[in-house]
Amino acid sequence: MPQEKKEHCQKCKRILTTDEIGATKKLINRGTTTYYCLDCLAEAFDVDREEIERKIISFKEMGCTLFL
Repeated sequence: MPQEKKEHCQKCKRILTTDEIGATKKLINRGTTTYYCLDCLAEAFDVDREEIERKIISFKEMGCTLFL
């Protein structure tokens, strides 16, 4: 069985979760192949990590397919 490719944060190189990949696509560009962890996304948008986490919850509640 082939191993799933792990994505890494472009900035800090940490292995990413599916929520972090979804957040990058939702907040930056749906078609991107460059991803960021929640901490680096928060830094880029000058917000707290918790704000990004709240947005992810909101996107999931709305049924956004990037967060299935």
